[in-house]
Order: sequence, then C-alpha cells, then structure tokens
Amino acid sequence: MTPLIAPLSPAICALLCFTALTVALAFIFVGYRVALVLSFKVAANAWTRGAATHVDPPFITRVQHAQMNCVENLPVFAAIVFVASAMGQLAILEPLAMIFLGLRVAQSAVHVINTSAAMVFLRANLWLGQMAIIAYWLFELYAAH
Repeated sequence: MTPLIAPLSPAICALLCFTALTVALAFIFVGYRVALVLSFKVAANAWTRGAATHVDPPFITRVQHAQMNCVENLPVFAAIVFVASAMGQLAILEPLAMIFLGLRVAQSAVHVINTSAAMVFLRANLWLGQMAIIAYWLFELYAAH
C-alpha cells in the first residue's frame, strides 16, 4: 500500500522549519508592539524607520535583530532548496540540511540570549558554518548540472 503522504525530505523540512523560526521571531516582537499599541501606551507609528520614538527593551530588540537576520538568509537557503529540487538533486542537500538548520536555530538563540563579545563571536562562527555548507551545496549543485 502506498502511503498517502510522501516522507518529507530533510532539505524541505529544514526550509519549513527555518521559515517557521523566522515567523515565530516576528510574532514575538510584533506581538509585544501590538500589545503596546492596543493598550494605548505607544502610538502605532512609534517605530517608523529612522525616526523611532519608542525604544524597545533589549530582549525585544535582540529578537527583532535575530528575525531580520533570518529574513536576510532565508531567501538564499530557499533558492538552493528550490534549485536542488528542480534539478532532482535534493540528495545533495540531505546529509547537511539538519546540520544547517541546527546552526541557524543556534545562531538565532545566541542572538536573542546575549550580545557580549563572546556571544557575538559564537554567533559569527555559527553563521560561518552555515555559509560553508551553502558554499559546498552551490559547488555540488553546479557540478551536478
């Protein structure tokens, strides 16, 4: 009997989880801001780019920065997954997909926890690990064409 739902590829799963992480981080800082606006404590335009009139608590600022970092990197990862899928080469991504996701989740967690020099150094190295995996995947996908 054929299963109704095909098993989810690790690369597709990692992409969905990365997307969910990005959305979850947005909900945290946006939820905080919406609560302030709905309770009439802050005007809705208090966070206008370049002219903010409200300063968020450090934790919320770190969450926002972690989310923005995800937004910067998610399209690159998504493009690689989509191209690999279109080429029928998802197998190239499979061995490292969950490691990539783990590095991304760890980087976001470190970003949210603290901004000390040691944590920024750790965060940078977690990012470098992701970039090394992306470079490897790009090379392998190019070689597979």
